Amino acid sequence: MAYKSTGTAGKSASGASMSKYDVEVEARLQALEAVVHDHSEGTSDATLEDKVAKITKWLEDNTSYYGH
Repeated sequence: MAYKSTGTAGKSASGASMSKYDVEVEARLQALEAVVHDHSEGTSDATLEDKVAKITKWLEDNTSYYGH
């Protein structure tokens, strides 16, 4: 008697079969990526440049790496 699968596998973007666990993990991953890629908080390059400048200034003033 040949084995007959009764499960319904999901399909990946490439068309490969995915187990129920894989489908659940993929859904969680997509939800996380949606949150991570949401930039609605208004962070801009200028804000990041300011933060980096403050960190660099602190390092220059407080560490021996910059000759102090």
